Amino acid sequence: MSSCELIYVCKSNFVVISSLLISMSSCELIYVCKSAFCSACAGPTKELFKADVIAVNRVTCLVLMHKHGSLISTDSIWPHASKQDDLALIERILQLESFDVDLFCGITKNLESRNGNISGGQLVGQSLAAASKSVDPKLLVHSLHSYFLRAGDPKLPIYYQIERVRDGHTFSTRRVIARQKGQQIFILNASFQKSDQDGLEHQLSMPIAPNPDQLLSWDADLDKLSVDPRIHPNRRRLLANKLVRLPLDIRLCNPVDEVHPKSMEPRDKFWVRARGKLSDDQGLHRCVAAYASDLDFLVVGLRPHAVLPGVHAIALSLDHSLWFHKSFRADEWLLFTIESPRANNARGLVFGHFYTQSGELVVSAAQEGVFKKLNAQKMNSKL
Repeated sequence: MSSCELIYVCKSNFVVISSLLISMSSCELIYVCKSAFCSACAGPTKELFKADVIAVNRVTCLVLMHKHGSLISTDSIWPHASKQDDLALIERILQLESFDVDLFCGITKNLESRNGNISGGQLVGQSLAAASKSVDPKLLVHSLHSYFLRAGDPKLPIYYQIERVRDGHTFSTRRVIARQKGQQIFILNASFQKSDQDGLEHQLSMPIAPNPDQLLSWDADLDKLSVDPRIHPNRRRLLANKLVRLPLDIRLCNPVDEVHPKSMEPRDKFWVRARGKLSDDQGLHRCVAAYASDLDFLVVGLRPHAVLPGVHAIALSLDHSLWFHKSFRADEWLLFTIESPRANNARGLVFGHFYTQSGELVVSAAQEGVFKKLNAQKMNSKL
């Protein structure tokens, strides 16, 4: 580890004593003077504390007595438990508990369970949150690539193990493995980059879409559909699950006919934003977009076949990729446009793009999954 400034803290002010070249292990030992700074402080120290290693390059260690710890507390993607009641629902879903260095635990809220399985958005969002906790705060995720390996059990905790693949000057890479009962259920590779890099810039124009304020809330639509006797019971249950669990506000631009489905182009678009006000941490907003990017993404590939998920066919995610182009706020309206260029050999492919209301393309997405008729479904496996 490179040079680290050791700072003694007294009740009146902060004083830098010396700059030392120390090893990683010695970084765990921090001394705190409990009295006002004076010549007596040069003597034996009063107390010994342990501190977590938070970086592997040049850092400044700020040492505070426990009672003054609030001076360096910040609002971020991972606030203290005492602030939980003030958080937006999606922030609570993305909360992780630290078990050890680079090991975190997430749980599935009751509202997040979908058909007895953990939603793909939860796995992508929580894995990205775990990876984000292991990099320099100046770095933001710019891409991720992930695979769904097994169906997750919502009744069990999910353990996220981080591997620090590489730390460079501009880019860092992390691998996250999600496990339950000792088995890998999901893996994610994420790359992080220092923000505000100079370079060339261009984008495709945002497609035309109605104003979200002119569209019916998906909640209101689901509320009616989930009790409509003309809809298949399996489909009604699925719609009811979506209504209960969603921490997102969604406005559909081109919904399917749930009563009499017909063949449609493999395209869709809808407006989406988080419910409630989010913290300002850009890392959080990218995790929320990652969560939202799996929502009814793959099923767009079923539209040309006039079938409904859970009634005539199933669509199960195999992988998921995201590219983050520019900073944005996930608690403001984003237009998610989706198209499916191809389905073949029981697999379908979809691409998506998130645009701000001002027309900026901020996130791109891709996913491949299994398309099968319902009678071919295997309930105990992804395949």
